[in-house]
Amino acid sequence: MLRLKILASVVPLAIVALFARGELSGGPRPCIEVAGTTVQIAALSWQADLHVGFTNNPSEATVRVQVSDNAETADFTVIDDIGTVEAGACESSIPPRLIAISRQPSETDPVIYLSMDGPADYRIYVSSKSFSLFDAAALLVGARGGGHHRVQAASL
Repeated sequence: MLRLKILASVVPLAIVALFARGELSGGPRPCIEVAGTTVQIAALSWQADLHVGFTNNPSEATVRVQVSDNAETADFTVIDDIGTVEAGACESSIPPRLIAISRQPSETDPVIYLSMDGPADYRIYVSSKSFSLFDAAALLVGARGGGHHRVQAASL
């Protein structure tokens, strides 16, 4: 009976510890460093400093990101030849700015229109085993402060 009580008290504590550290996913999460600030995809959305959303409708976008077909024309490039993120690549004494990709962004969250065609506020090139196009776009927008303005017709 004592074993059952100990087990019943330890399991909730272990769950709380996992949530507090945000380590439910064991591997490293995509991150970049821009001007001394580390920006990283959050393990849990409630930990994020900024949420971004994606849309298929360019009129709903606050930021337009074009997928470039070569690194030379991109504003932001991610290229790697390895299957995992390099250990310590984004380690810093300053906590990273955490970004979460939201399926239901709020009115104040940046909304990204990711397309192969222009016009665009940013152009990205991604050839990576650890970064998706969505990760790269979210990190770029998060590093740039979110882009909380609606895209104007003049940028078309």
